[in-house]
Amino acid sequence: MALLNVFLSYPTSFCLLCTLVFIASLCLRARCRKSSFKLPPGPTPLPIIGNLHLLDIKRQDKSLLKLARKYGPIFTLHFGFQKVVVLTGYDVVRDALVNFTDEFVDRPQIPIFEQIQHGNGVFFSTGELWRTIRRFTVSSMRNLGMGKKRWPGLLSLLLTPCFLSEGDPFSLRTFNAAPSNITFALLFGERFDYQDPLFLTLLKLIDEVMCLLGSPSLHLFNFYPFLGFLFNTHKILLKKIEEVRVIIRDYIKTSRQDINANSFRSYTDALVFKQQEDMNKTDSLFHEDNLIASILDLIMAGTETTATTLQWAVLLLMKYPKIQKKIQEEIGQVVKPGSWASYEDRKSMPFTHAVIHEVQRFITLLPHVPRCLRQGGLQSQCGTMVIPSLTSVLLDPGHWETPHEFNPNHFLDADGKFVKKEAFVPFSLGRRGCIGESLAKTELFLFFVGLLQKFTFRPPPGLTEDDLDLNVPKTTFTLRPQPQLICAIPRE
Repeated sequence: MALLNVFLSYPTSFCLLCTLVFIASLCLRARCRKSSFKLPPGPTPLPIIGNLHLLDIKRQDKSLLKLARKYGPIFTLHFGFQKVVVLTGYDVVRDALVNFTDEFVDRPQIPIFEQIQHGNGVFFSTGELWRTIRRFTVSSMRNLGMGKKRWPGLLSLLLTPCFLSEGDPFSLRTFNAAPSNITFALLFGERFDYQDPLFLTLLKLIDEVMCLLGSPSLHLFNFYPFLGFLFNTHKILLKKIEEVRVIIRDYIKTSRQDINANSFRSYTDALVFKQQEDMNKTDSLFHEDNLIASILDLIMAGTETTATTLQWAVLLLMKYPKIQKKIQEEIGQVVKPGSWASYEDRKSMPFTHAVIHEVQRFITLLPHVPRCLRQGGLQSQCGTMVIPSLTSVLLDPGHWETPHEFNPNHFLDADGKFVKKEAFVPFSLGRRGCIGESLAKTELFLFFVGLLQKFTFRPPPGLTEDDLDLNVPKTTFTLRPQPQLICAIPRE
């Protein structure tokens, strides 16, 4: 109903809207009647809006879970005029993304991302362009992997706000800076000072873009792109994106001037060198638009996901102080005083390792990213897309004893040893799995342990653990925790 309320907030355009929608409906019905493909059953769509009235725009993933209980693990929804097949539960999602990975490897055309990237980049490209740029990106990131010598410096940057606060309350979003700095170091070859104007500008633009991507009016634009003139959110978003592109172009220009073929400092260097190497190829995929789009994808994904997960982790530790204390005791048994933990230490810290996994499972950070069939099938039948619900996997009662509770025991056996779970899929499955999974795991572990080595996190004065609400996340492109103040108490 939230989407309908947004629609009706434009009363002066409502008559025009109905006329245009009626015409579009006739065209769409005529086209769909030509299809002989039978979609799975689902709720009966209403004229114009389809099944949008059944969705909670703030938690679409939870709406899909509710519908799955009635219509089964595979069902069809209508987002306006667009048909969508929803896949829920570990067995169904894994079957599609792993056993039929080639068929489900492509992305559908989502209007806002088409306008932003025009089919370029790492995440929403398809076909040979996607395969080429993904292989190149994975290889480049592996070669540029964060050296061990950089982690102490980044940990110091992460901890600085905690030390400066001297136990007074400060914003939970302060923890965005250090993970973002890792991404920028990989992309641009340099780490920013926290007060660098360019660094602050990038963080602000990323935050604004992520918030706009989660807004109800942007969803309406994606459902009814031919009515884009009625909405303004996507226009604001495109302006913000262009500001980021200006910064990217400056780094590409600098890279062209200073590039050293024997030693790449950054992902941008690697892209520029590849572009120059393919300069005489008329069919090269490393053209300027694709370079910018690929860097833009990694800026947005690389800064938002890990940083937001870290915020959730700290919030959950404040909510469950006994768990926080148990982690600190385990750290004290493994990490020598005055030293930082290494990623290999996770093998000796099963409870800490389990808590980090449970944070990622519990928060369902990125509920789903649509797919579509690569050959024939759904995509050729009225443009149907497919939504594999990661939330339904991470909360699948068939694989988690207490799916809706924060319970680190999900990843521990009876002897307290860490146990891998096949339904743990925060980075998705199949060939479209997250490019930065390895780096994200390393970041989360080292930052998480580093914070708890030095500080104990508590709610600000006047609040208790019971006052911390985890049930109403802030809907952006990801599910963020609500703005919170926290206190970092130095440990002896």
